[in-house]
Amino acid sequence: MYYSITGKVVFYEEGRLVLENNGIGYDLGVSANTLAKFAKKSEIVTAYTYLHVQEDALRLFGFATKEEKAMFINLISISGVGPKIALQILSGIDLQRLAICIVNSDVKTLAKVKGIGRKTAERIILELKEKIDLESSEDDSFFGLIGTGVEIKDDTSSDAVLALVSLGISKTEAVKAVASARQKSSKLEDIITIALRSFDR
Repeated sequence: MYYSITGKVVFYEEGRLVLENNGIGYDLGVSANTLAKFAKKSEIVTAYTYLHVQEDALRLFGFATKEEKAMFINLISISGVGPKIALQILSGIDLQRLAICIVNSDVKTLAKVKGIGRKTAERIILELKEKIDLESSEDDSFFGLIGTGVEIKDDTSSDAVLALVSLGISKTEAVKAVASARQKSSKLEDIITIALRSFDR
C-alpha cells in the first residue's frame, strides 16, 4: 500500500519518527539505526515503509534503506517475532553483521542483542537460513548465473551472496556485486560492505 514516503522530519523520539508530506504527518515506527540517520528536524528524507496489519491495529514502519525494510519483513515472518522484537534486533545490531550472523549461524552474537534470548536467536537464524537456502535452490543459476559469465566458487563469496539475499537484494544482483567486490577483498564483512556500496539505493 505504501512503498515509501518522502517528507520533512517534524518530530522524533526513541522508536518513532513523524514525516510531514502535503500537510499529513505520518507516524512511523523506526529502529535506532534509521532514527540516527533521519533525526534532524526540517530535513527532507525518504523512508521505505511497511504497513503492519493486525486484527485490532494498523501500524506503519519506516526504514532508511530497502535492505533494512527487507530484513524487517523477514524477521516478522518468524513465529514469535513481532514488529517490536524485530525493531529491537535492528536497533541492537548492525544490518550487515546481522546478515553475517544468519549466514554463519552465529547464535552467540545475535543473542547479545538486548531482549533477544538464545532460543529466539537460534529460531531466527534457523528459519531465515532455511528460507534463504530454499530461495537459492529454486534458481539453478544462483551461483553460476548461466549465460552471464559470472561465477561464484569459494565459500566466502557464497556466504556474501546469501547475506545480500537476506537483505532483499536479488540473487542476480548479489552475485554480480560480490564477484566484483571479491576482487578488492577476501574478508566476508568487507566483501558485503563493498557490494552494498555498489548499489545506488
